[in-house]
Amino acid sequence: MAIPLGQAQLDEELSGRLDALCAMLHEEPFSTASIERLGAELTALGHLGKFGLRCTAEVLGKGLLALPEFQPVERYAERIALAIGALGTGFTGANTESVLAQQEGMQKSLLKAVRDANWNLKESEARFNEVVTSSTNGVLIVDIEGRLLRTNTAICDILGHSQDELVGVLLTDLIAPGFTEMLQTAMAELVGGTAERIRQSQRMLRKDGEAARLSLTASLLRGADDEPSHFVVVVEDGTELELLQSELKRQALHDVLTGLPNRQFFTTQLETALRKTDTGYGITFFHLDIDAFGMVSNSVGGRVAERLLQHVARRLEVLLAGEKAMIARFDGDEFGVLLENTATTPGIGTIMKSINDDLLEPTYVDGHGLAVSVSAGVVHRPDSAAEPVDLLRAADTALRRAKMRRRGQWEVFHPDQDAEERRDHAVAVAMPGAWEDGEITVRYRPIVRLADGVVSGVEAALRWERPDAEVLDHDRCAALAEATGLILPLGEWLLRVASGQSAWWRQRGQFDRSLVVRLTAHQSSDADLVERVVRVLGETGLKTHELALSMPAEVLPESDAADNLSVLAGLGVHVGIDDFGLGPLDPSTVSDLPVKSVRVARGLVERRSPFVAALMPLMREAGVTVAVDGVSSEEQAQWWRAAGADFATGDLFGTAGAPGDFLRGLEPR
Repeated sequence: MAIPLGQAQLDEELSGRLDALCAMLHEEPFSTASIERLGAELTALGHLGKFGLRCTAEVLGKGLLALPEFQPVERYAERIALAIGALGTGFTGANTESVLAQQEGMQKSLLKAVRDANWNLKESEARFNEVVTSSTNGVLIVDIEGRLLRTNTAICDILGHSQDELVGVLLTDLIAPGFTEMLQTAMAELVGGTAERIRQSQRMLRKDGEAARLSLTASLLRGADDEPSHFVVVVEDGTELELLQSELKRQALHDVLTGLPNRQFFTTQLETALRKTDTGYGITFFHLDIDAFGMVSNSVGGRVAERLLQHVARRLEVLLAGEKAMIARFDGDEFGVLLENTATTPGIGTIMKSINDDLLEPTYVDGHGLAVSVSAGVVHRPDSAAEPVDLLRAADTALRRAKMRRRGQWEVFHPDQDAEERRDHAVAVAMPGAWEDGEITVRYRPIVRLADGVVSGVEAALRWERPDAEVLDHDRCAALAEATGLILPLGEWLLRVASGQSAWWRQRGQFDRSLVVRLTAHQSSDADLVERVVRVLGETGLKTHELALSMPAEVLPESDAADNLSVLAGLGVHVGIDDFGLGPLDPSTVSDLPVKSVRVARGLVERRSPFVAALMPLMREAGVTVAVDGVSSEEQAQWWRAAGADFATGDLFGTAGAPGDFLRGLEPR
């Protein structure tokens, strides 16, 4: 039995436990076991009943999320929901033990009271009042026929009846329809001796006709002749606790900010929909991502960004209200939409257009007129035997492909394309080990002057000699390394090896022309690019004017890449542009930056692009030389020579080879 504390003592006790709870929420790894123990301790304070537990949960649920130490909300919301549930669980367990202890104590006391009733009725009633009257749980003394003999104040409060109204009433008349048989069967088991105590969830009728959700525990009292005498029934009002548990469960499966289901709940429903889907129409799963959401958050603040997320959630619900759809918020600015298709379900393109058309209409949030678009990865009509985790991964893969193009795009997942991408990923992740084992080497190919065929430079390239597999050339190696981030250390290694080789040739008088190294987009934008180049040149002894570096044209609009190019040019490095001619801004890039050369994109070389040929006079006026890559025939070489190109590389002039092979290729034939 709990002894209520004074106000000051209670405040001190609760303050200490609140501090302990906050500390537990920060613990790593996070565990709810200690929080359950904390909940159990609350029963000893003597103040926390059904209303107190509900108020405690409401205060903690709102108050903890507002504390600075639990920001951002997304990081701690799940922990706080689990903690409140654990607190309720601990309290419930301890309270249940208390109920059982009370019941056992009452049983012993009542046995003695019944045995002594013939001698001292007053003493019997005093004992009953001592044990029963002060209990916060309802207590009923029921005869063998099932009629109520005595009740306490608590059961009167629960059911809304007075004690006079309850005495003499059949217990089964107070049970809600549909639950009577369960209670009768259990009480028959008590009389028959097959059970010593029963405990079950019950529904009892209040005076106003509403059903109260209760936990009912009953045991049998026997007289001196060991014959059944009375039933002792203890009733605990579980309405508030059940509602609290239901709310905690809802919070654990829903996003706090938008109220939408979260990823966990969505995954469960996705599995259910897969198994029950109409094979004629199937389901469609959209993985949506808000474009440029980071820009919104950084510019107008987190509060406005959160309200924008709420706006997107509401608009998605409105737009898909006519469909059998489930909308969930995943992480950050990502949403999931599960459509169970019917004969009238619009096409994917129609749905995406309606979403983007609606979201691109400005909405005003705290005075800011905001409009966004969404990109999407779509899985359409997957196999009903598919696993939800595989569909989530597939949609995410399709989303990444969609966002590689431009904003507001969508792409449907294709298994064949995914299989090819997985093979590429397998090769890419094996690359570091291959580099360590010496399978990746540096090769050299000649750069010739188209006017006379003289070798005017050497280009360094990667080559991967894969055991029992195809050999990968420089473009393939660079693309794989770019995808994993390996390109930064691997690219610096290529530059160091090639610069050292070029310096060695110069010292021996074997080859003294420019060394050309092509950079990827990631390398070009690397904040440490200039430092890497200066360090390598210092280590190898190669002069800045003896090195030529080229960057992809597509990356130069980015300030980091353009800044790197300008600084390198200022140091004396010959800088150029690769894949020239693919973008409409390429000519202006040449005039805006200190570019010395351009290399025409290989696809345009093969097609003998008249557009690029028309730009040749402009390049000459700007003092920029033009190189073409991928020349494989004399006819191609003649065409580009006539068009005004200055230099060329390709199989016609020699493939990439080892240092010795490159030098032998320079010897007169």
